Amino acid sequence: MVALPNEMPRQPTLSVASNRNQGADHPATDLSRFRVGGYRAGPLWKVVLWYPINYYLFDTPIPWPSRLKVGILRLFGADIGKGVVIKPNVRIKNPWRLRMGNHSWIGESVWIDNMEDVVIGCHVNLSQGVILLTGNHDYTQSNFAFRLAKITLEDGVWIGARSVVCPGVTCRSHAVLSVNSVASKPLEPWTVYAGNPAVPVRPRVMSA
Repeated sequence: MVALPNEMPRQPTLSVASNRNQGADHPATDLSRFRVGGYRAGPLWKVVLWYPINYYLFDTPIPWPSRLKVGILRLFGADIGKGVVIKPNVRIKNPWRLRMGNHSWIGESVWIDNMEDVVIGCHVNLSQGVILLTGNHDYTQSNFAFRLAKITLEDGVWIGARSVVCPGVTCRSHAVLSVNSVASKPLEPWTVYAGNPAVPVRPRVMSA
C-alpha cells in the first residue's frame, strides 16, 4: 500500500536492530559444539553397505522393479508388507527403521529421513517429493542438538506431493495432507489438511 502525502508508513513492531540486541545477553549458536548425542545410524557394516545400494538401486532414475527393492529392504531389516510399490529416485536413510504395511506406495523423489522409526500402514500413498522428517535441531540450545521423534502414518493416509511430515507426527487413518503442506501436529482421521502449518479444511468423504 502506498502512503498518502500526509501519512507516515506503518513501522514494523520489532526492527532488525532490536532483534539483534535482544540476543546480545544470551548464548549464541555454536555449531563447533554440536554432537550427535545418543543417535546411532546402525551397525557400521550395515550403514557402509547401505550407502551404495541406496544410491544405485533406490536414489536413481533407473526403474528397478519394486519387488527387487522390497527384497533388499527386507535384507536390511525393514518390515515390508506385500504389494508395496517403490518408484525411482527414492531416498531411505535407515531401512532397519522402516515398517510398511500391504499395498502402500512410495512415489518418485520421496525422502524418508528416518533417523527414528517410520511406521507406514496399509494402502498409504506418499506422492512425489514427500519428505518424512524424523529429526531436526533444538534451536533453543547453543549446541544445536538433535531432536528426534517417530512418525506414524496409519492405514489409508495420503501425503500429497512435496509435502512434509515433521518429527513426532501421527497421521490418523485416512487423513489427507494436501500438496505442498507441512504437518507439524497430528492429523485427525478422515480429514483433509492443507497449508503451512497444515490445518483441517474439509472431511474426507469416499465412495465405494
